[in-house]
Amino acid sequence: MKEIHYNDIAQAVARLAIEACYRLPADMVEAMRKSRETEPSPVGRNILDQLLENAGIAAEGQIPLCQDTGITVVFAEIGQDVHIVGGAFEDAVNEGVRRGYTDGYLRKSCVFEPLFERKNTGDNTPAVLHSRMVPGDRLRLRLAPKGAGSENKSVLKMLVPADGIDGVRKVVLDAVLAAGPNSCPPLVVGVGIGGTMELAALCAKRAAARDLESHNADARYAAFEDELLEMVNKTGVGPQGLGGVTTALKVHVEWAPTHIASLPVAVNINCHAARHAEIVL
Repeated sequence: MKEIHYNDIAQAVARLAIEACYRLPADMVEAMRKSRETEPSPVGRNILDQLLENAGIAAEGQIPLCQDTGITVVFAEIGQDVHIVGGAFEDAVNEGVRRGYTDGYLRKSCVFEPLFERKNTGDNTPAVLHSRMVPGDRLRLRLAPKGAGSENKSVLKMLVPADGIDGVRKVVLDAVLAAGPNSCPPLVVGVGIGGTMELAALCAKRAAARDLESHNADARYAAFEDELLEMVNKTGVGPQGLGGVTTALKVHVEWAPTHIASLPVAVNINCHAARHAEIVL
């Protein structure tokens, strides 16, 4: 049995929060550089240049990539042979978010209650925490700050099996077109297929937070990711919605077993600042 202390978790989450908001993942930077070379629109190329410059300034100056430093989404894989000591796991994660958003001078964007008072919690807690138990004695934490501009363009459709793959294509295409410039393209698009209503959405969220160069382990779904990316980039939305072929840098698909009468489809969009950071304790 491996012991992991509350304080180690809190410190790790604090570091991840700051790192994710300051530094665009290297694969995102490289993808924008490559897209800049193939983007036929002069305006599109100029936008990509500005986004790359912004990412460089943020990393060098240790300042946020974007003023919207998001609500904090944390994916946790907890080894079944891990024993967390010194406090509760969820409390440790929230303490880390509190420290990271305070020490890193990150905007606090979380309101405690959504409808009536909407009072800011003042420290960006609580995090949105998704945990699952896995074999082993390690704790893997992936933190993905999620801004509202892209999150607000999420879509969930409860299709039926007869809608098939064409129905899935339509849900993805309609979501990207409806988002237009408001989700700050070029995008990373997460698509969740199957499960139930809530599981499809979680699959989409996990997909949106994947490393850019990853592919679905199932060759059929990996090919579908490439097909959807090509379809999205034919919309002409382009960088920042000003036209071009670089509407998205990647489409990721995750799937889950589902009911014989169901075909849920969810779309979760990341803006060009597709932020995430990970640590294994």
